Amino acid sequence: MESTSLLVAELGPTNTGKTWRAIERMLEHESGMIGLPLRLLAREVYDRVSARVGEARVALVTGEEKRVPSHPSYWVCTVEAMPVGQPVDFLAVDEIQLCAHRERGHVFSDRLLHARGRRETWFLGSETMRPALSKLLPQVTFRRSERLSQLTHFGARSLKGLPPRSAVVAFSTDRVYELAHALRELRGGVAVVLGGLSPRTRNAQVAMYQAGVVQYLVATDAIGMGLNLDLERVAFASLTKFDGFEQRDLAVDELGQIAGRAGRHVQNGQFGTLTSAPALHPRVVQAVEAHQFPPVQRLVWRSVELDFSSPSALLDSLAVAPDRELFTRVERADDFDALKALALDAEVAALADVPQRVELLWEVCRIPDFRKGLLGEHVRMVKDVFLQLAEGDGRLQEDWLRQKVAPLDDLKGDLHTLTARLEAVRTWTYISHRASWLDDPTHWQQKTRAIEDALGDALHQRLVERFVQKSAQSIRRRRAPVPGPQPTGPFATLARLVEAGPDLESFVQRVVEARGAELKVDGRGHVSLDGEAFGKLVRGADRLQPGVAFIDGDVWNGGQRARLERRLAACAKDVVAEAMGGFPADVLTAEGRAAPLRALAWRFARGLGLVPLDDALLEQVRLLDGDSHRRLDELGVRQGARFLLLESATTALALERRAMLTSLFEDRPRPTGVPLAAVATHEVLGDRDAGAYGYDWLGPLAVRVDVLEVLLAAKHDAGALEQVFASLSLDSGTRAVLLKELRRRH
Repeated sequence: MESTSLLVAELGPTNTGKTWRAIERMLEHESGMIGLPLRLLAREVYDRVSARVGEARVALVTGEEKRVPSHPSYWVCTVEAMPVGQPVDFLAVDEIQLCAHRERGHVFSDRLLHARGRRETWFLGSETMRPALSKLLPQVTFRRSERLSQLTHFGARSLKGLPPRSAVVAFSTDRVYELAHALRELRGGVAVVLGGLSPRTRNAQVAMYQAGVVQYLVATDAIGMGLNLDLERVAFASLTKFDGFEQRDLAVDELGQIAGRAGRHVQNGQFGTLTSAPALHPRVVQAVEAHQFPPVQRLVWRSVELDFSSPSALLDSLAVAPDRELFTRVERADDFDALKALALDAEVAALADVPQRVELLWEVCRIPDFRKGLLGEHVRMVKDVFLQLAEGDGRLQEDWLRQKVAPLDDLKGDLHTLTARLEAVRTWTYISHRASWLDDPTHWQQKTRAIEDALGDALHQRLVERFVQKSAQSIRRRRAPVPGPQPTGPFATLARLVEAGPDLESFVQRVVEARGAELKVDGRGHVSLDGEAFGKLVRGADRLQPGVAFIDGDVWNGGQRARLERRLAACAKDVVAEAMGGFPADVLTAEGRAAPLRALAWRFARGLGLVPLDDALLEQVRLLDGDSHRRLDELGVRQGARFLLLESATTALALERRAMLTSLFEDRPRPTGVPLAAVATHEVLGDRDAGAYGYDWLGPLAVRVDVLEVLLAAKHDAGALEQVFASLSLDSGTRAVLLKELRRRH
C-alpha cells in the first residue's frame, strides 16, 4: 500500500513501555487507532485511554464487544476487529511478531502490509521482527526499547519454596487447577488466570492478586501478552504445550515472552522452573536474560483478493500461495476448515450459487470457534446460521436463537461446566454484533452480555471458593457488619453490598462494564450506577481537571479501587467535554494546527467554550488562516457582541456542567438558581466571578451569556427585543432594568 505515513518500528523485550509510548503518541494526534492481540488487553487499554480523554472520545471494538460513541477520536481494537477503512492520523499494531502465528498470523501480516495512519504508523513487538521488517518496509524507522528492569534466572524451586508475589505457569486447565489447589493448601489462596476466562472473571482474579488478598498466581501462557502484574518471579511448571496441532517444546522466544512478565517498571524480576519440571538449558537461560532470540524467518500470509463466484473458487483464492519468499501460506484456520466442509454440503451449495451468498457464506464461516471442540459441532452451527440467513428474510429466527442461548443462562455446575458455558456464549455475543443478521440486535447484545457477566461472576466465585479458602474467610471477617441500626439514605444499598462480600465485587464489575450513559453524574458531582452513588468529582488543579474520590473509600480493596478510579477519571473527562458542548478541551490543539489557532484553543479551554472579546483575542482571530477559520466553523464557533463562543457550550447541559465544575473548583455551593436563571443579581452571585458561571454583567444585572448575546443582537429591533423578553418570562422590574441598559448602549 503506497502511503506517505511515517513508519516506526518500536521493538524490544517485555517491560519496555512500548505500548505505553504508542498510546501517548496516539493521544498527541487528533485521531488514532491501536490494534492489540487480546480483547483483555484491548479492554485494559480502552480503560486507560478513556480515563485520560473521556469515554465520549474512545471506541472499543472487539469481536464480542463494540462501544462506539457518536464521534470517537480514538479506536482501541483487537487486531482482527480493526476497522482499517476508518481514516485516522495515527495507527499502531501491537505484538507484530504474531505475523508468524500459525493461525492468526495472516491477519497481523495484512495489517503490516496495508494498515496505515494518515500521518504516522507504529508497529510494536519483538526485536525478532527487525530483519523481516527491514525487507518489507525499507522506509521504516527502527527504535530499540530497552527493558526497564533486569531479568535473572533463579534455577528451580518447589511449590513450597516459592516466595510471595510469584506466578506459576502451566499449559493446560487441569494442570493449572491442580497447582492452584496445591498452593492453596500450602499458602492459603491463589488467583487463577486462564485464556478462556471472560474479561470480567480475569479482572476480578487479577484484582485479588494486585490488592494483596492473595500472594500467588497460577496461570497459562495467557499472562505472556499484555497483562500488567506486580510479579516478582515466574516459575514454569512445564516446558511443553499442546498448540492445537501437537504437543511441542516451547520456543525460546515464547519462554522469554512469559518470563518477561516478572518485574514491573524498574523492579527486577526472576524466572525459573518448579523442581518437578525439566531444568532450562543454559543457552535458553542466557537468551532469556539477554533478550536475544532467533529472528522470525517466515510470516504467515493469506490472500485478500478473494473470488466469490462460487465456494470452490473462494477456496482456490484462499489457497493461493504468496509471491514473496518471506511469506508462507497459512497452514490451517478455523474459517477455512469450516468453508471447506460446507462447500461439500448439498444444502449449502444449492444456496451459495451467486457471489452475494458466497460472500455471506464466508462471513458466516468466520464466526470464531471459541469452544475449540470438535470441528463438526462448530460446522453444524455455522451451517444452520448460513441456511437461515440465505433463506427467508435474511435474519436468524428468534425462536432458534432462544433455544441456543437459553441453556447457557445457568449458573449451576463446576468450574469446567461454567467455563464451557462462557466459551459458548462468546460465540452468540459475536453473532449478536452482526446487526444485519438479527431483527433485534440490541436485545441479543444485552442478553448475551448479561449471561456472560453472570457466568463470569459465578466462575469467579467458584474460583474463590475452591482456591482462596482462607483468604475468603478473612475477607468476610474484615467486612462483617457493624452492630447497631442499619444504614439508611442514598448509600444504604451500597452498605448492604459491603456486608454481602461477593456482591460488592459484582457491583464493581457492573461499574467497570457499564456503558457511559449508564453512569450518572448529578449536579453535585456524585457518580452513580442504578441509583447507587459510589464516587464523586471533587476540586482539582482547575476546572479542566476535576479530581475524583470515593463516597466510602474504606469498603473497596486495592484492586477494586484501581478499577473504579479509572471509570471515575473517565467520567470527569466526559463532564469537562459536556461543559464544552461535547468537545474535548484540547479539540483545537492537535499537532499540525496553526500556532494562532492553538493559542486561541488555550483560551477556549480555559473558558470552557466561552471567551470574552478583547483586543488580544481579536488579534488572534485576525491571524487565523483559511483552514483554521473553516475548522472553527465546523465546530460551531461564532463571534458575538461580547464573546467568541462555541454554540454547543451554551446548551442547558453544558451550562449545568460548567456551573458544577466551577462550584467544585471554588469549593463552595453554586449560586441559587444558576444556571437555569437567565438573569442573576449581586445578591445571588456575591463575590463570585459571573463569567466563570457563564454570565456577564449588564449594568447591575448578570445575564447568562447566551441570553445576553441574543439581547445585544436584537437591541436595535423593538419587535425582536419584545419577543426575546416574552420568551424569558422576566418580572417587570428586571425587564425595565435590562431595557434601560440596552438603550444606554445604542
